Amino acid sequence: MSDATAPTRPTRAQVAAAAGRTIPDIIAPGLRILFCGINPGLYSGATGRHFARPGNRFWPALHLGGLTDRELRPWEPDELLARGLGVTNLVARATARADELRPEELIAGAADLTAKADRYAPDWVAVVGVTAYRIGFRRRAAIIGAQPERIGPARLWVLPNPSGLNAHFPLGRLGEQFAALRRAAEQRTAEQRAAEQPAAECD
Repeated sequence: MSDATAPTRPTRAQVAAAAGRTIPDIIAPGLRILFCGINPGLYSGATGRHFARPGNRFWPALHLGGLTDRELRPWEPDELLARGLGVTNLVARATARADELRPEELIAGAADLTAKADRYAPDWVAVVGVTAYRIGFRRRAAIIGAQPERIGPARLWVLPNPSGLNAHFPLGRLGEQFAALRRAAEQRTAEQRAAEQPAAECD
């Protein structure tokens, strides 16, 4: 278990002052899944941690979906990377609400995400927020789940927004969506291993 301790909660003034701040990606080459949020909220901007606001359900859904063996915390990036998972954002700047973002920012963010996928080559990229995905990638009819196209070398998946404001997806249902991604990733890994087996036997 990580020995990281919880950071001090920011004050209201610190949260309000976080508009426009950015958060470093949690990323490394060859991840199992690179999750891509829409953009940091002000609370996350104030703390410097992804999905940090109390009430955001990303970390519980990650665990409920079987992608982590315990519920990780926003201040445990090394623990996330150790499990082959990472986090980035479509748009880097923090805002109070995602609907403050301009369409052109999301479109530019999609291009940046493609460049990251090319550079770091994760097995999967999972965009967390279907509306932002539709705008950024110009896929107006996209639905939650696996997408037919790839992003760089990575397979592409869209998840619901885990914000507590997303009433369409209570935590249990959100966990089911993360579990569907986990099963697809596990199946893909099994297929890759099976494809490599004959070549290994010939050595």
